[in-house]
Amino acid sequence: MARKSYFVTGTDTGVGKTMVSAAILEAAAVLGKRTVAMKPIASGCDDTPEGLRNEDALILMEAMSEPLGYDQVNPVALKPAIAPHVAAAQAGRTVTAERLVGFCRGLQMRPADLLLVEGAGGWRVPLNDRETYAALPGLLEMPVIMVVPLRLGCINHALLTAEAIRRDGLAVAGWVANRPVAEVMTCEQETLEYLVNHLGAPCMGVLPWQERADPKTLATSLNVNCLFEN
Repeated sequence: MARKSYFVTGTDTGVGKTMVSAAILEAAAVLGKRTVAMKPIASGCDDTPEGLRNEDALILMEAMSEPLGYDQVNPVALKPAIAPHVAAAQAGRTVTAERLVGFCRGLQMRPADLLLVEGAGGWRVPLNDRETYAALPGLLEMPVIMVVPLRLGCINHALLTAEAIRRDGLAVAGWVANRPVAEVMTCEQETLEYLVNHLGAPCMGVLPWQERADPKTLATSLNVNCLFEN
């Protein structure tokens, strides 16, 4: 059974959740931890001879230490590269938090030290007309890792996301700052210092921008010890 389970969310879409998740998996492996991960819903999947495949899910599979079948990592694969609830509706599929909980609990039963569940977009991305993705970690009572892109507006987005997570009754276990573009943001150090002082959760690292992101290299910029405490 997975000893530690965390949900990975971002302050927005396109902030680097998958690369951060993969880097966390690689950093945990350096500590000798057994890891598994999943991306329950993935839109923007490609047609392959094996079926629909999502690049992010494949990255997670490469980074985790324990072998899993694709359907275990990405049980709901959707072709259109649009919001998951819209893609599911177009595919004639119904996605509910309770259904996703079943997939996650199946992986939680796997022998591992760490399970990461990567969300889609930000904290309030819809699953359907009644639920947002936040319902999934809520039902699982799963602590949350936040990914914060270092760009203009990130302080506001990070504080609002952390506030929403805590208001939903969940803990912010830690956060990772990610550089999404090559150009360093203006006043980056001041921004980092403010976030460190006001987010109320440990900063696990600041990831550099890479033209071709490599999770193994990015892992060297992380400290994931806080995920295994207690």
